[in-house]
Amino acid sequence: MKIKTLIILMVTHVFVGGVGFLLGIYALPILTAPTAPTTSELAVISANAQYTTEFKKSLKGSDLLHWGEGKVSISPSFITLKGKLAPGPNYKLYLSPTFVETEGDFNRLKATMISVGDVQTFNNFVVKVPPNIDPSQYNTIVVWCEAFGEFITSAKYR
Repeated sequence: MKIKTLIILMVTHVFVGGVGFLLGIYALPILTAPTAPTTSELAVISANAQYTTEFKKSLKGSDLLHWGEGKVSISPSFITLKGKLAPGPNYKLYLSPTFVETEGDFNRLKATMISVGDVQTFNNFVVKVPPNIDPSQYNTIVVWCEAFGEFITSAKYR
């Protein structure tokens, strides 16, 4: 086999392998996500919400692969989203005392935030608020990808 052919084969195989790996990283969270809560389940859980806000795709830190949109309801017991998030691995929900709109903002202010829990579904979600967390002490909700250190979305609720 000629050296040129060998190099072309190696480059194309590495490229295809890399694309397959990236597609796997993107698809795995979607394939392994639990069943999302239904609209009626969200309505019942969100009935006692103290605050509501909206995730919007138009944030400075959001892009084609990192975004959220929909109605967020916040109560002392649960935080819910009736909407969608861009799929990805290892999403965490944080509460912040200061509005966060970019990855830089998040990294700068992370010490002032509190982690509420894991976001495991991308079409609607429900996250239980631990009893030691009081959402009224914060004003912004943030979804963050721990695996890649990526800002997904946020919204100010007070």
